[in-house]
Amino acid sequence: MMLTIRDAGQDDATACAAIYRPYVLNTAITFETEPPTVSEMSRRIEAAVRSYAWLVAETNDQIIGYAYAGPFAARPAYRWSCEVSVYLETGRRRTGAGRALYQALLPRLIERGYRIAVAKMTLPNDASMGLHAALGFRPVGVHRRIGWKNGAWHDVAIAQLDLITDNSPPTEQN
Repeated sequence: MMLTIRDAGQDDATACAAIYRPYVLNTAITFETEPPTVSEMSRRIEAAVRSYAWLVAETNDQIIGYAYAGPFAARPAYRWSCEVSVYLETGRRRTGAGRALYQALLPRLIERGYRIAVAKMTLPNDASMGLHAALGFRPVGVHRRIGWKNGAWHDVAIAQLDLITDNSPPTEQN
């Protein structure tokens, strides 16, 4: 599979919304219960691109997945940490696209001064757990029975990756 990874733009909102929709409607992988509109997805892309990053993966000029980063938490002391996510078109898991997206995303976050990337995964999700472990994320905990969706309680695993490993003071970001 010939794969191209590139920065996302607002024109990619329709494809990203279409990829995300089945996760919202049919799984507990995300705790959203209503699929975002194209307009909302466009807003999310714009916000991520401004302060973090949002990338799309294409094959044969078709977007098949995306990865992005956003804030880990609102308090100022967390501003050098970010939360990362990757979503692939149905049937595209375990194809290398998720890894390729993250391998492009993580260096961009380092360039922007982020020091820790955090991933949260609804359990069970062996594919996501395996992807994050293969990229060096280490498990740091599990929120038990934290989310109710599709008639059941769900656990969420948390893993993090040190993007910058020294203890020097961080550089202020934009």
